[in-house]
Order: sequence, then structure tokens, then C-alpha cells
Amino acid sequence: MFRRGQKPAPPAVRAFDGGGMGRRWTGFADMPSAVSAMLASGGTLARRARGLVANNAHAASGVEAWVSALVGTGLKVQSRASGLALDFEAWTDDADADELTDFYGLQAAAVRSMVISGEAFGLLLAGGRLRLLDPEQVDRNVTQNTMNGGCVIQGIEFDAGGRRVAYHIRRDQPGMPFPVSYETVRVPAAQVVHLFKRIFPGQVRGITWFAPVLLRMADYDRAMDAQLQRQLVASLFAGFIVDPKSTVENFDGTPNGSNLQVTLEPGTMSVLGAGQDVRFSEPAGLGAEVIDFLRITRDEIAAGLGVPAHVLSGDLTQANYSSLRAGLVEWRRRVEALQHGMIVFQFCRPVWRNWLLLRALSGASDMAGYFNDPAAYDAARWITPRFDWIDPLKDAEAEIAAIGAGLMSRRQAVAARGEDIERLDKEIADDNARAQRLKLTFAPQPRPILIGSPNP
Repeated sequence: MFRRGQKPAPPAVRAFDGGGMGRRWTGFADMPSAVSAMLASGGTLARRARGLVANNAHAASGVEAWVSALVGTGLKVQSRASGLALDFEAWTDDADADELTDFYGLQAAAVRSMVISGEAFGLLLAGGRLRLLDPEQVDRNVTQNTMNGGCVIQGIEFDAGGRRVAYHIRRDQPGMPFPVSYETVRVPAAQVVHLFKRIFPGQVRGITWFAPVLLRMADYDRAMDAQLQRQLVASLFAGFIVDPKSTVENFDGTPNGSNLQVTLEPGTMSVLGAGQDVRFSEPAGLGAEVIDFLRITRDEIAAGLGVPAHVLSGDLTQANYSSLRAGLVEWRRRVEALQHGMIVFQFCRPVWRNWLLLRALSGASDMAGYFNDPAAYDAARWITPRFDWIDPLKDAEAEIAAIGAGLMSRRQAVAARGEDIERLDKEIADDNARAQRLKLTFAPQPRPILIGSPNP
């Protein structure tokens, strides 16, 4: 309410350029609801991304860059319960229900599916084995309410409280050559592993990581094809005989109407008559502005995909030590966040906990107290693959100095290298014992640098 004599406030003005109207925003598509946009276009985006990766070298390179960075040789478990990690390591060779790879290969395959299609699904089978599914087997067409007050959204069932309780999965993989059954089976959520990158609250299914750059990559692909065809045409080096008399004397060739088609061979010498001349075509090459524009576009695609430009293209001509290191540091922060907040939580831990449960149910002697305190057995760290730096000697020296100064534990340093400290210490002890038994002598190893200690 306004007081008597008080002037009303001026009408609200959209001071943000992004919230304004006008010609510059004509034709721009906004997104009123991220959830509805995902449900409407998730399948289409995934199909286009699969086609792009299959036919575009940069798209394929971007996928392998993410798989290599996120998984590498595999995320390995380090259990607090003695001996469990070694038993799990022995089991990893039998993890794949299709018997094509081990548990670490399954991690790579799941991440590859997530980057391309936006998500990966796996079924936990008897013995803890895992079978990866085509994301399209989780039926996007099943969207309905359930009797208990819940709902099914694109094949994923939720209870009244919003918890995932089941997945509706087709028996057969779409696209198989034999008659495919469209029957859908309801599988409890405890038996399904679902890996995807959550971008916004309420997200049900994953979005391909190529979503921000799909159109730009398609245009870039067409532009590269056009430039390639231009170079092919430019490489067609042609010569034209100028003969004012149109007699075409002194040349042997094949008559073609009023023209004579002549070929040149190495070592050929021909004497031209008076007034005759030969002129050659001068096809235009690629200008510097075209090359720069294509490079800028490629860098934009790399930024949208989330990988450093040189990782996407393999081009290091514009890079130096400082720029490479700065770019890799930022990228590795992203990689570590995704490893621990997504891959470990959504993929590795469910498989680990399912393996522990089955081991306890089998009556293993080292799992006697599992049902009284499952958390004590579940507790584990997942060691991510080691990142190789540009100058490993400098980084090793800095690492040694940090350990000597008490800024880093040796366990942290070993884990950062993708190794288990218990396993490493056992290997070192075994090597030392073997060397002593065989009377082998090696060069002394440098001692850690202690800050503040006198130099030797």
C-alpha cells in the first residue's frame, strides 16, 4: 500500500541484457524447464552423438580422451578391512558377465557409453558379475503413474517419496538382427547400476556430453569436408595450349571435338610453333584466415566438450610448457571431481558393496561380523590412475620435499600415483629380501629432502 501523497515506484526495468528483448534475441531458444527439455530431446541427442563419434575423428578423440583421463587402467579399491582388497582384485577378472574384459575394462566401457550416450546401465547378476546394457534398453517410452503413488519416467520408476525403486528394461537390445521382443521387465533398483553426469536437480536420465557442441561439430565437419574437396580440386594441375591458328601443331593427343587432349610425361620435350604458348592453372590454396578460423572453431568445440584443445586435436604447435601445465592442472581438477563424485559413487561402490554382500552370504570366514556392522566392511578408498606430468623429475622432487616437510603423507603420495601403499611396501620388502639373498647391490637411493635440515 502507498501512503497518502507518496508517488508509486517506477515500473520494473530489465537491467540485465540477458533478460531483455529485441532483435538480438530473435530466434534464440531458451529452456523454461531443464527436466522437460531432457525428456524431450535426450534420445535424439544420444543418437546424433553416436553417429558423430562413429564418423568424426575429433569426436572419437574427445571420447577416448575422457575415458583415458577418468579411468585409465582402472580405479582400484583400498579397503580398511585386511585382505579384502586383494580378494576383490582376484575377482575382477571374472567381473564381466560377457567375459570380454575385467572390472577395469567395464569401467572404461561404462564411461565411454556415458560420454557418448549420456549414461551407462549395468545389471548385477549372480556372483556379483556385471553386464553392461545398451542405454536404449531402458525403455524411454514407459512413462506412467504407479498404484503406490509413484511414477515411471522414461523407464525409471520412483516411489511416492521420489526414490528410485526399479528400472523397466527391454529383454532384447534394440537393433539386433533376429526378431526382437519388446517385452519390458521390471528390475529392482538394487540390481541396476546407473552411471550419468547430473547437471541439474530432478534429472532422471543422462545427457550426452556432446550436447553443447553437436551442431557446431556437425558444421565443422561439413566445413572440413568442403575445404578438403577444395584442395582436391586445387590439386588438379592443368595446362592450356594457346594456339592462335588452332592448328595444334607439334602436339600429340586425343581429339575431343574441336579440342585436343594432351598429356605430359617426364622428360618430354616439345617445340612450339610461332604464336603458340602453354599456360597452367593456378589453383588457390587455403588462406591463413581459413586455417585460423577452423582452429578457433576446433578450440571452441574442445571447450564445450570439456577437454584441452591439444588433447582433442593432438596439435601442440601453439603450446609451451607453462600453458600445457596450466591447462592440465585445471582439467585434472575436473577429472578428479568426476572420478570421486560420480564414477566411484554411482559405479564402483555399488559393485563393491554387492560383492561384499554376496561374499558374506557365502559364509566367508573373514566376513563373520558383516551383518552386525556392514559399514566397517564397506569403508574403502578408491585409488584413481596416476597422472603423468610434463616434467616428472621436478614433480618428484617437490613431492619428496613435501613429504619431508610433513605437508604430505607417504600414503597420499603413493595413492596419487595410482598405487596401493600396502601392496607397494610388500613389493619393496620382497625386492630387498631377494636382493639381499642373491647378494645384489644397487646404487644408493636419494634420501628425502627435509626442510630446515643441514645440507650433507
